[in-house]
Amino acid sequence: MNFDSRGIPGVSVVTTGFTDAVETQSKALGFEPAVLFVPHPIQNRTEDELKKIADDAAERALRMLVAPQ
Repeated sequence: MNFDSRGIPGVSVVTTGFTDAVETQSKALGFEPAVLFVPHPIQNRTEDELKKIADDAAERALRMLVAPQ
């Protein structure tokens, strides 16, 4: 489902390894999504590192969701 077109705010969480892809896709779609970038790569992180990344991202994502448009 496309939440944005339904007026439901959302935030995409993407690793910094995909910044160019996000920019290219956004331009192609003519849409500037709310994107929160987290450190890249993810797959080789320890459980503690992933928890830290998630904890840091959660607060930022919430701020993005409630920020005035």
